[in-house]
Order: sequence, then C-alpha cells, then structure tokens
Amino acid sequence: MNDYLNMELLRFTTAGSVDDGKSTLIGRLLYDSKSIFEDQLAAVKSSSERKGLDYVDLSLLTDGLKAEREQGITIDVAYRYFATPKRKFIIADTPGHIQYTRNMVTGASTANMALILIDARHGVVEQTLRHSYIASLLRIPHLTVCVNKMDLVNYDKSVFDKITSDFRAFASKLDVKDITFIPISALHGDNVVERSPNMPWYGGSTLMYHLETVHIGSDQNHIDARFPVQYVIRPHAKEYHDYRGYAGRVAGGIFRKGDEIVVLPSGLQSRIKSIDTYDGALSEAFPPMSVTITLEDDIDVSRGDMIVKINNQPRVAQDVECMMCWFNPKSPVMSTKYILMHTTKEVRAVIKEIVYKVDINTLTRNEQEKEIKMNDIFRVRLRTTAPLCMDSYAKNRNTGSLILIDPATNETVAAGMII
Repeated sequence: MNDYLNMELLRFTTAGSVDDGKSTLIGRLLYDSKSIFEDQLAAVKSSSERKGLDYVDLSLLTDGLKAEREQGITIDVAYRYFATPKRKFIIADTPGHIQYTRNMVTGASTANMALILIDARHGVVEQTLRHSYIASLLRIPHLTVCVNKMDLVNYDKSVFDKITSDFRAFASKLDVKDITFIPISALHGDNVVERSPNMPWYGGSTLMYHLETVHIGSDQNHIDARFPVQYVIRPHAKEYHDYRGYAGRVAGGIFRKGDEIVVLPSGLQSRIKSIDTYDGALSEAFPPMSVTITLEDDIDVSRGDMIVKINNQPRVAQDVECMMCWFNPKSPVMSTKYILMHTTKEVRAVIKEIVYKVDINTLTRNEQEKEIKMNDIFRVRLRTTAPLCMDSYAKNRNTGSLILIDPATNETVAAGMII
C-alpha cells in the first residue's frame, strides 16, 4: 500500500476536436491497462450490442453523463484515475468545442502533459491550434500529439509525416519545449498500449510507455523557495506549550533546517528551526510536500503570508498584470470589487484595464474590441487592496496563478496567469 502512495503521479489533459476519438482513447487506456471492473465492461458490451455495433465501443466508458451520451460528445471536465505498476495517472478529459474553452483551462491548469488528438483524415485544424495555444498559455511542460484513426488512412507514413511537419511549423510560435508525436488507432489499439504491427515504419514508443516514462521530476520549480502559510498551529497541550508552527504546501524551491528566511509582506527575518510532518521531522522539504515549518524567532506570521529565502524573493505589489480566461456568462465590470484568491491569500481586487483580447481562432491580439464574454482570453491589469507575493506564471505555476470570485454569488468568474 505504501508503495502505491509513494508512486509518482502524472496528471494529463486530453484535447481535440469533436469526434477525434478522445473518449475512445481514454477507454482504450483504461481497458488495456486493466483499470475497469468486469461489470463496467459488461455494461459497455451490452450498450454496444444495443447500438448494433460489431465491436466494443470503449468511448462509452468515459461519456458517463446522460446528456453526453445522447449527443455523443463530452461536455464537462471528467477526471479519470488509473494506475500501472510504474505510475499513477489522473486524466482530465475536457470537451473540444469553442464554447467550453473555460472547461479546458480548468482541466489543464494542473497538468504535466497535454494529449492533443488529431484525426489523421483531417490533419491540423483550427481546434488543434486553439488547444495547443491554451496548453502553451498554461505552461503545460509536455505536449504529446496523437495522430488518431491511422487505420482510416491505411496506416500511411506520409500522412503522419505531413501532420507532424504542419504541427511543428505552428508550434515554433508557441512556448512549448517538449513535443512527442505518436501515430495511433484508439479503436483498434494500435500503438496505445501494444506496439502496432501495422506501422513498422514508426520507431518511437507506444503511448502508454511514453506516459509511464516521460520525465516529470523537473516540472516543479526547485530554485525559487516559496512557502505560502495556510494555517498557524498552536496546540494547547502541555508538552507542546510553546509550539508555534506554520502549516502549508511548498510551492517552489527547497527549504532546509537552518535556512535564513524572510516572511512577506512584513519583511521580518528568522531561521528555520524545524520542518515537521505527521511522520516526524525532515531535514528538507520541496514541492509538492505539505509540511509544518517552525522558526527560531517568535515573529508575527499569519495565513496568506509567504516564507521565502532572503536572497531570492518574489515581487510584492498591488498592481497585477495577467492573462485571464473569463468563466462567467456575465461580462466583467470595471469598478466592481472581486475576491481574488492567490496561493493562500484572499484580497479584494478591481479590474483597472483590459489591455487586449486574444482572438482564439487566429491567435492574434484584438486591441479595439474589448467586450469580454464567457470563454474569452484577454490580458488585464488588476489592482488589489493588499500586496500579493507573486512570481510570473512562466516561472512558477503555483505562485503565478490566481482566481477571481464574484462576492455576490460566490462563483469563480475567472482564472489568471500572472505575467
């Protein structure tokens, strides 16, 4: 059991146009990795027979909502969990339509990898470009392009090569470091878990092998030490009478016992006395560990403060510029005070200026038309009531992201990536 808990976790998101076969691919991964129960499989087999199909429709494993099944599409973000002996996986299955851009942003925000599906018959289409742009905007470190339905183009190498070169030409404009291309047929299982005898010309790894072995250890920022304080621990027990610890999750860098630190925004300095966990004390802590830090000096630290190293500090400011995706049917109102959540800090914020809107189909900037609707992506300047300790999203996805909440309805109206 302990081995399972300590296994590395890969989060990945799937994206592609409608009918590119995302649900079938996820169904195939779950089926071939033996991550589904007998009764689930039996239900899918009988559904496939009722539909008059002569094969098992694995997409039915994931399209669980009735509305989705009726329309044959994925609507909401669905999270699937499965594991192999090498790794645990969380899949964020997101819809492909333009009107669900916000769902893709939500599902992809914590992903290590984006799986982008391309229909071999249609090649690189507008949806492909849009999803790739969002993946690069969200700084997803690894991009895997699965060219699906190779069985419908007779497993032709030239089709795969053309799609690869078309996509590379577009991706050169994006900030994506690691791109892998895999030709597959999700329906027949070619190159998904098992190597395909139909594509001897392809020398790369199968999708499952790639998911199990892609290096994600360096995806976290281990350079800039950031510890947002979530909770102050003061036990009222006799043996811990003087204990004062600061609990939270390491958002970047490595903290060690004895390190000189500074607490922001106050600027008070101290040293780390101990790093405690439920299982005992540690000599060091790094992302994404949850720990309690105690300090040598009794200084004022509260929830929303950030513990950082003296010689490496984030920007502390009340003016924030970020790229934002709008989630709400109501457009943003310039003078309205929204609740802004950033790491463990909650402040009020107003939208000062919309700099430009991104035309998500042509990926160009629109500086004239600035009316923001649901699913729009735009650059914005915010002003907060109290200073935030922030890094750029490109540097640290934890300390570089924020959300806006409407105080009247408590709905999350936007997610932002700090520039």
